[in-house]
Amino acid sequence: MVCMRTIWVMVLALVSLPVFAADCRLTVQVNSADTGKPIDRASVVVNFKHGLNVNMKKIVTNWETKTSQDGVSKLPPMPQGTITVQVIAQNYQTAGDTYELTDKEQTITIRLKRPQAQYSEDSKSKSIK
Repeated sequence: MVCMRTIWVMVLALVSLPVFAADCRLTVQVNSADTGKPIDRASVVVNFKHGLNVNMKKIVTNWETKTSQDGVSKLPPMPQGTITVQVIAQNYQTAGDTYELTDKEQTITIRLKRPQAQYSEDSKSKSIK
């Protein structure tokens, strides 16, 4: 017969085991929407919104990095869950969106557009003589 003390020790051991969310290795690929070529030195900002079991453990929730010459940015392992990704590159429009990390390895491809032409009301006004 198993004594009550042994049962309580087993129950406490099971309850106190931390439950960790599966980690995801995220890769962000940044390309030009016009040419499809990779964009190097683009700033990639990732903000972790929420996910599995992150409330009880201190984790990094923001990452900032730049893309390589191949337009690739590899981030350190992070918990699966909801993230926002923002990409900023010179001579391109800033892009950002929300994504779900559900796999052990995940690649997000972002295509940046060139800035649109800007118009000014001043150029349409007539000069006063």
